[in-house]
Amino acid sequence: MATRSVLLVVAPDQRGLVAAVAEAIGAVGGNIVDADQHTDADAALFLQRVDFETAEGAAEHFAVRFADTAKRLDLRWELYDAARPRRLALVASRELHCLYDVLARCAAGELDATVGVVASNHVSTAEVAARFEVPFVHIGGVDRGEREAVLAGAVEEAGADVIVLARYMQILSAELCAEWAGRAINIHHSFLPAFAGARPYHQAHRRGVKLIGATAHYVTADLDAGPIIVQDVTPVSHRDDVYRLRRRGADLERVVLARAIGLHLEHRVLAYGNRTVVFD
Repeated sequence: MATRSVLLVVAPDQRGLVAAVAEAIGAVGGNIVDADQHTDADAALFLQRVDFETAEGAAEHFAVRFADTAKRLDLRWELYDAARPRRLALVASRELHCLYDVLARCAAGELDATVGVVASNHVSTAEVAARFEVPFVHIGGVDRGEREAVLAGAVEEAGADVIVLARYMQILSAELCAEWAGRAINIHHSFLPAFAGARPYHQAHRRGVKLIGATAHYVTADLDAGPIIVQDVTPVSHRDDVYRLRRRGADLERVVLARAIGLHLEHRVLAYGNRTVVFD
C-alpha cells in the first residue's frame, strides 16, 4: 500500500533546492503527486509544498535521510501523514454561527476532521455540543489563568491537532498563544483595525462603508494581528441596516473560517514571520 505524505519546506533562497527535495524523495522510491513553491524575494526565502507517495514504511526512511539534506541546506521542514485523522477543538462564546457551521461541515464530511471537544465560557453552548454528540467543557474560573488552565486541559484531553476560536471573545495569554502557535485559528470581521472594539457593525454603518469582510488568521500574542490565512469581502450599500450588516457579515465569517480550516488541515499554509503563503 502507498503512503501519502506532505512535505513543507522553508529555506534561505539558493540554487538547487527543488532538485535536492526531489532527489531525496526519489531516493526512497517516492513519487511526487503535486508540488508548488514560492520565492519571497524581499525575505530571500524559498517556500515549498510537496505532496508525494511512497511505499508503506518508506516515509520514515525519508524523514531520516532528509534530515541530513535539511541540515546541509539550512531548511526548516515539516512532514505530515496526509491520511492521519485530525481532531479539532472548537471554542466559542455567545455568538454561535461559526460553531454550528464547523460542526455541521465536519459531520457532513466537508471538513476532513472530527471534533474532539466544544469549549465555551457560556454554559448554554452545551446544547449545541449535545446536538452533535460532542463533549462539552465549560470554561469557568475566577481569573484568566484558571480559565485558561481549564481550556488547555480540555484541548489536551481531546487530543486536538487544531484549536478553532469560533468567535471566542476572550483574549488569550501570550503563554497560551505561544503553546498553540501555528495550530490555533481565529476568525474576526475585517473592519479591524478601522472599527476596533465594541459594536463594529454599528461603527461601520455610521461610517457608510461599501464593503464588509472577514479574516481568518493564526493566533498570536498580538491581538487580531497574526498571520492571515483567508480573507474575503462582500459589497453592501446604504440600504443595509445594522441588522443586515451583521447577518451578511456572519455568513462571510462562516465561509472564511471553514476555508481556512480546510487549507490548514490539508497542510497548504506555510507561515513565516507574520505572513503566510497559501498553496491553494
